[in-house]
Amino acid sequence: MAAVQVLTTPSCTSCAVVERMLDRMGVKYELIDVTEHPEILQKYPIMSAPGVVINGILEFVGVPREKDLASKIKGG
Repeated sequence: MAAVQVLTTPSCTSCAVVERMLDRMGVKYELIDVTEHPEILQKYPIMSAPGVVINGILEFVGVPREKDLASKIKGG
């Protein structure tokens, strides 16, 4: 299974959309609040949330299409 991280900020409504997508897909993920862990921005310099990191690679910034997200998680 892919290692998925969602880079988030407090009260990010778009982040909640991505979380619901992942929940529907049954994917386990880690939420990382970049305001509490600003060092993450050194590795993944996102300008807006959410950022979706899959297996250590920043794959999406913003809300991806669900089929694109599923494809990346499955390794496609």
